[in-house]
Amino acid sequence: MSAMAFAPNDQIQIALIGCGGMGQGDARNATSQPGTRLVAACDIYQSRLERMRETYGASTFLTRDYREILSRKDIDAVLVATPDHWHARVTSEALAAGKHVYCQKPMVQKIEEGPGVIAAEKASGKILQIGSQYVSSHVFVKARDLYRQGAIGELNLVEAWLDRNSALGAWQYSLPVEANPQNIDWDRFLGHAPKRPFEPIRLFRWRNYGDYGTGVAGDLFIHLLSGLHLVTSSLGPTKIFASGGVRFWKDGRDAPDVMLGILDYPKTDAHPAFTLSLRVNLASGIAQESFGFRFYGSEGILTTSYSSLRLEKHPRDPEPGYTISTFAQKDQDAFLREYRKQYPLSATPALRTGTDYRFSPQRDAHQLHHDAFARSIRGQSPSVEDGTFGFRAAAPALLCNESTASGLAYGWDPQNLKRL
Repeated sequence: MSAMAFAPNDQIQIALIGCGGMGQGDARNATSQPGTRLVAACDIYQSRLERMRETYGASTFLTRDYREILSRKDIDAVLVATPDHWHARVTSEALAAGKHVYCQKPMVQKIEEGPGVIAAEKASGKILQIGSQYVSSHVFVKARDLYRQGAIGELNLVEAWLDRNSALGAWQYSLPVEANPQNIDWDRFLGHAPKRPFEPIRLFRWRNYGDYGTGVAGDLFIHLLSGLHLVTSSLGPTKIFASGGVRFWKDGRDAPDVMLGILDYPKTDAHPAFTLSLRVNLASGIAQESFGFRFYGSEGILTTSYSSLRLEKHPRDPEPGYTISTFAQKDQDAFLREYRKQYPLSATPALRTGTDYRFSPQRDAHQLHHDAFARSIRGQSPSVEDGTFGFRAAAPALLCNESTASGLAYGWDPQNLKRL
């Protein structure tokens, strides 16, 4: 069934693959859309399957094998919320099985997986939407509009950050007391990751380990990259360098809890050359999570948060000024005569203004993103974050991980989606 086969009021039947916290959140947001119903769920932990049946009813089909989901003809779309190392495989197979796919970010765990997912999307004719929700945020859509209107002049620098200061924010998720090999399909969780004995902490806190996750870069940098690419219509950077390490959460993880990235974006038809600074700190000392951007331009600054945007207009000075106090007085006088011919005194100073925009929290970015997915399935709009967009955000994030590990800077071709 193609995307265009749906009438506006037809019901979309979905299944969830990966029923952890993000997955169950996706399921709630997806089913909050009119005409969307969850009919099946897959997970390798029995208790989470039971929770899905408690939430969505006794008729919900449950399985530990996602291939049983893909073989069902009554399922139109799947939500892929597995650990990162399963994203590419499950997404590609779901598209090949004729399902529309909402895949949690990052689209892939390894850069080498990206082209295959994009090829699977194109071959399927189905909708693929990557789940980096700020692409649908009212804040970033407004920031894009202001940027395109030239509100800040010529862009030169962007600072972006996502800081936390809590155990749960640092992925120290709860470990069930009864976790055992009978109620967890350990081998299926590992998949193509290195084989190792049963160790539940690696399942329930998988983001902490490079075997299964992509660390702060793949989980959090990618939100920043996705939002930036939406606002600026950028294809991505050409040079990437990052550094970080485990500074506070020394709980056995191998994923850094602090990371800084510096990325160079080349001049394109959509934007001038600019530099991007990225920061994540999971022990930041702040009271609550902080997420935002600061877009610096020649005539102003755009600053964003989760639900607000501020535009500060700082027009350039009407004259460059001068440094003549060390000259002899006669030379100062001669300079000033010529200077004032070129820059007459103005009685009106340049105005510096600020404008604040605030957005209703009634429908957050997660809900808006799932609304966009439903509309795309029904043929009302193209995917807001297709495989190519998703990969253009994922690849720089993954290169930040590689740079942190090696200490080297890496080149990237955002047009042709390959390493330099």
